[in-house]
Amino acid sequence: IEVQTEASLKALKHCLEAAGTSLENVVMVRIYAVNSGFYNAINRVYAKYFSTNPPARSFVPVASWPMEFDIEIECVAVA
Repeated sequence: IEVQTEASLKALKHCLEAAGTSLENVVMVRIYAVNSGFYNAINRVYAKYFSTNPPARSFVPVASWPMEFDIEIECVAVA
């Protein structure tokens, strides 16, 4: 899950920069994961990207989904 979390956050950072903003302007993050037991591992990676003044965040365990990955991250940021 650490590898998937890192890849998701790198992609999120890239998308934000392409839109003219950055991780520093994120105000809310929602993380979906297929296992609530992943919380601590996800948190360790997340802390590398949002170490100071982290945005509001919710962690949503989901029973299952048809995708090939175990995590999805969405955010709201100001431009």
